[in-house]
Amino acid sequence: MSSSSKNAVLKYAVVERERRYLLARLPPCVVSTSEIVDRYLVGTRLRLREVRGSDGVIRKLGHKVRLTEGTRAIACTNCYLDDAEWAVLASLPARTLRKRRHVAVADGWQVAIDEHQDGTLVAEIDDRDRPGASVPGWLDVVREVTDDEAWTGAALAR
Repeated sequence: MSSSSKNAVLKYAVVERERRYLLARLPPCVVSTSEIVDRYLVGTRLRLREVRGSDGVIRKLGHKVRLTEGTRAIACTNCYLDDAEWAVLASLPARTLRKRRHVAVADGWQVAIDEHQDGTLVAEIDDRDRPGASVPGWLDVVREVTDDEAWTGAALAR
């Protein structure tokens, strides 16, 4: 990606640096749970997301771009949608991923844990601007899958 392209992508984006881990079980420190339906629009890098939780329903259109090949940094941009916008975009062809997202908090850590329909648990740790290597001791990690594209939402969608 050229320098000018990178700057354009980052103008409105948030950079995520997530690590992903398969877990054996949910930790006891889950503080909230929401239902998520992701629709990955065919032929694009766009994702429609509907989140149903205690705060109601949130719908948004997201765009994710890996900043440099081989890096974990991803530029993420979101646009919140009203019902009419959602209806138009939801009519487009897409692959769907349904999951339950649990948020676990303890010892200064906040971890999002996605529970897929088959029971698989995938934890995401967002390192933000700092390099990450450690994992909270209360996560029962089976293995790290950060660099395995098969464990991204787009790859898991059907």
